[in-house]
Amino acid sequence: MDKAKENISIQRWVAIIGTGLFFLKLIAYYLTQSVAVLTDALESTVNVIAGFIGLYSLHVAAKPRDEDHPYGHGKAEFLSAAVEGALVVMAGLIIIYEAIITLIHPHPLQKLDQGIYLVAATAVVNFIVGAVCVSKGRRNNSMALQAGGRHLQSDTWSTVGIIVGLILIRFTRLPWLDGVVSIIFAGIILYTGYHILRKSVAGIMDEADMQLLQEMITYVNQHRRKNWIDLHNLRVIKYGGLLHVDCHLTVPWYLNVLEAHKEVEALTGLIKSRFGEAMEFFVHTDACTDFACHICTREECPVRKHDFEERIEWTLGNVVANKRHGSPRTGKDQLALEFPGDYDRDNIQANWEKMKKGR
Repeated sequence: MDKAKENISIQRWVAIIGTGLFFLKLIAYYLTQSVAVLTDALESTVNVIAGFIGLYSLHVAAKPRDEDHPYGHGKAEFLSAAVEGALVVMAGLIIIYEAIITLIHPHPLQKLDQGIYLVAATAVVNFIVGAVCVSKGRRNNSMALQAGGRHLQSDTWSTVGIIVGLILIRFTRLPWLDGVVSIIFAGIILYTGYHILRKSVAGIMDEADMQLLQEMITYVNQHRRKNWIDLHNLRVIKYGGLLHVDCHLTVPWYLNVLEAHKEVEALTGLIKSRFGEAMEFFVHTDACTDFACHICTREECPVRKHDFEERIEWTLGNVVANKRHGSPRTGKDQLALEFPGDYDRDNIQANWEKMKKGR
């Protein structure tokens, strides 16, 4: 909740600052009558609208889970980012239209020096605010803040390009350059809007974050415990600033409920120590079967039936699959997929009695 409050506070300032910058750019356009400056002002209109939409989405996302939303309200951030991306694309198309009109009917520009100073001031402020949003968004796992921050940063670079264009127009006195500069940076704006839309839709559709999965699997593989015989069916879903992680963990079949739960706690604690506390876990424990002996590294196992052959390194390719692993030489890992509950209960009971006698 502390992170959610911080996100809301930052977004509130983004909305306020965006409104102020929008009016500065309108003044610059009024002074210069430059379509390139109008390009910047239109994008700032999007910044203002998106800022307030983002603020509302963060308020919604911060609400605790309830009966109607058992997984919380975090996906409101993805909807906010989608609206922002759509608005950015719309602004880009409007700018292209205005630029074409300017190329067909060019007109002389006015007071370029004053316009350049005003636009340059907005660029500096946008860059600082955008950098803060991206940094805080990454730290707090906020899609809305990151999307807004990247948008502000792209706005900064497009503003810098427009300033360069205005300087060229100032010294060359070629008014048609105004339309050319506008079209170039409208293309940049369209690309930014597409990128924001693509990422927001991916979040709404629960698309896997392959980079996050890769980092998580690599980290767990490097710190695996001897009772973690196998890990599979790993999935990560993001709801705003909260990550939902579920997987299947294979442990020795003779562990009691408390011992198996300690292994689950060790796994979740390991992941949280690396990727943050804003996580919810659903870890299903599987009992090891005979074919798992081939990959089990537990040397002191009292009921081992087969010799150890090879340690399976957990990778993105083999952990996300819903299939328990077995001997890489005999291909016995298919057994769990076809017959997930097929193991000899009488034999396990006999091994249990044998193990108790040996204690």
